[in-house]
Amino acid sequence: MEKVMNCFKKRPDAVSRLICFPWAGGGSVHYARWGNILNSSIEVLAVKLPGRESRAKEPFFQNMQQIVDEVISVLLPVLKEKPFALFGHSFGAFTSFAVADALKRLHNIEPVHIFLSGASAPYSEIRIKAPKRSDLSDEDFLTWLTSNGGTPPELLAKPEVLKLFLPALKADLHVVENYRCSKPDKPFLSCPVTCFDGKDDVPHDLHAWKEMTSGDFSVRMFDGSHFYLKDSDNEKLLLDSITRHLETSDMDYL
Repeated sequence: MEKVMNCFKKRPDAVSRLICFPWAGGGSVHYARWGNILNSSIEVLAVKLPGRESRAKEPFFQNMQQIVDEVISVLLPVLKEKPFALFGHSFGAFTSFAVADALKRLHNIEPVHIFLSGASAPYSEIRIKAPKRSDLSDEDFLTWLTSNGGTPPELLAKPEVLKLFLPALKADLHVVENYRCSKPDKPFLSCPVTCFDGKDDVPHDLHAWKEMTSGDFSVRMFDGSHFYLKDSDNEKLLLDSITRHLETSDMDYL
């Protein structure tokens, strides 16, 4: 469990759990610290992928199925204990979707809420037509990252540090670019889905995510670009929103 999940604040008496998936090239610490911020009713588990942090010596995953298989094998016993929600930003939105899909199909388990941020649905036209970037040279890849705002600002300020992150960034982007799924014929979930995004980010087809659920669907936009959620004011608003949704979901679940 500790190998795959980072939990800063264990809360065995928490009413629900929030499972967070990293953005491309990202680690688990940003989300794990949410466990110190959210109230005691929510326990936060942040996914740690191979090739970074304490798993730096492990090879990167090559496809989405590997991520789904590992996360579910570790989390399944935990997810049966109490209500849980999923949160994913950018690359993490895709992994959240893939995990939710597999949990429902294979185990008939679904979250009480899914929070998806900074990404088009994987079956949307915008996503399908997006050009592949993971095979670019490092120089061209960095140019593209700089131009589209899809890199944490603190990394762009330190090019020598950014180069250390390039392998993980490219590996995750390779997973996303080769992940294919069809638009659902009918919703496979019944839980609410909430989408977040930065107003100045590149346009995303957020409303396409509605196809996955028969439950409530909402969109909330924040000031800022792709990494709007790293702004402290936005983070507070985001976590307040997640908390409100989860407290309502917990009541419905009970």
